[in-house]
This record gives sequence, structure tokens and C-alpha cells, in this order.
Amino acid sequence: MTWKAIIFDCDGTLVDSERIANEVLIEYLANFGVELTMKDSASRFNGVEMKDSMRQVEELVGAPLPGDFIETMRSRLAHALASRLRPVDGVHRLVESLTVPYCIASNAPLDKIELSLKVTGLLPFFAGSINSAYEIGSWKPDPALFLYAAKGLGVAPDHCAVVEDSVAGVRAGRAAGMTVFAYQPHEVDERIPRGARIFSHFDELQDEFSRAGLTSRPSEA
Repeated sequence: MTWKAIIFDCDGTLVDSERIANEVLIEYLANFGVELTMKDSASRFNGVEMKDSMRQVEELVGAPLPGDFIETMRSRLAHALASRLRPVDGVHRLVESLTVPYCIASNAPLDKIELSLKVTGLLPFFAGSINSAYEIGSWKPDPALFLYAAKGLGVAPDHCAVVEDSVAGVRAGRAAGMTVFAYQPHEVDERIPRGARIFSHFDELQDEFSRAGLTSRPSEA
């Protein structure tokens, strides 16, 4: 397969935000008498659309959420990201070496994506190439966001490579007919669909893309 463009997820893929988001959520939910482990929180909420996440939260709390729940949660998360967020190791090296078009396609709101990229120094690489599910009203695992991103790049879906970390994102990429690389830095989530190419560090992806001629740095492998 010849890939002519790359579509990246953001949270948990380019930036190590999922861990922070889960920590903030766990701490906030403790105020409502809900106790979650990191593993349980990640399994429930990573890559999940906000309305579905809130439905699960209400079930956990066992009562309607306060009207300002989402606003307060997002405010807490923004403060945490601004002070603690880091890029995933190897991302900078990969992105700055790419010689094919690339963009972001994320379930997150545009302002959150831009904040994450700004804090981690990645915004200059993706300015003008960010696609948010909130723009089109469709969230992963629906493939519409990836198809929208591919159209914006002017590349057919079957010539796009997707880089994702969440089950929902991998499902969306596969449904869009794209090659999906699933970033699994720890243990592999058993729910990841078959056919995804698993990698645990971006140096592996650097080598893969170098061998495919997608970077300016030849693979050392």
C-alpha cells in the first residue's frame, strides 16, 4: 500500500492527555462519591463522545449531574493540561520529518485541541490542519470525521494512514477503509479491532514510515 497522507488523532496519540484527563475526572467524581481506578476510567471514557461519557457518569453517580458539570470539568482539565501536558515521546521527530500531507482528526473541541498542541509545541506543525468532530457533528467510531479529513487533504481514503490510540478511533479508521496504526504504549487493549497495526513507541512508526518513503529521514533498520 502506498500512503499519500497521514491522519493523526490528538489526545493519547500526539499528546499524553488521556492520563491527565482521567486523573482529573477521577478526582472530580470522588466529590460525588464515585471511586474509579485509572484502568476503569480509561476503559470507559478514552475516545468516547462527550454525551456518551456524561451518560455513563450519570449512571455511576446515580443522579442527574449539576448543570455546570461539563463546564467545571473542562475548566479543571484546561488548568491541568496547561501545567502538566507533554507530547508523546517521538512525536516531534516523526512529524517534523514527514514529507506527505498530514492533519489531525479528533473527537475533542477545537479549543481543547489547540490548547494541547500549543502547550506541547506541536501547534506550528498542525495550524490550519485540524479537524474536530464538533465541526461536522459526527464522532468516532463513525468514520465520517476521517473521511472529512481525507477529503480536506485531497487524498482517497484507501491511501490514508491513520494513527490512533483508542478503540473508537481504530474502529472509525477501519470503517473509513484506511490503514490504521494503533498506539498501545502499555498493554494492548483486547478490544482493538483485528487488522490494526500495533506499535508501542513512535520510533517504530518512524521506521515504518521511513521505509515507505514518507519521511526525509531514511530508516536505520
